[in-house]
Amino acid sequence: MKRILLAEDDEILRMLIIDTLEEEEYQVVEAEDGQAALEFLEQSLYDLVIIDYMMPAYSGIEVIEKVRQGGMNKTVPILMLSAKSQLLEQEKAIGAGADYFFAKPFSPVELLNKVRDVLHE
Repeated sequence: MKRILLAEDDEILRMLIIDTLEEEEYQVVEAEDGQAALEFLEQSLYDLVIIDYMMPAYSGIEVIEKVRQGGMNKTVPILMLSAKSQLLEQEKAIGAGADYFFAKPFSPVELLNKVRDVLHE
């Protein structure tokens, strides 16, 4: 079973994503902010990280930068979610170390297809 860390501060969106992924047999660990995401990333390995751009404690960009600097999840694929879909924001995310950028709003099916693609399923 593939393990996914989902870091999203919007509870309703987080629950929607979790329901979508768990229906497909993914194990999802949820973080409500950047601090919790970093703590989870220091404690366990993941097959994918889905992270929001704007969160309390640490932004998604800050979390990605810290992950890419070292640690056990240094090479994990990272998918950034953001309502900030301008090219500049996408470039910031990719420059920080995100592998993929997914603009909000999106359909759960689109996200699921992207997760499958990233995980080569």
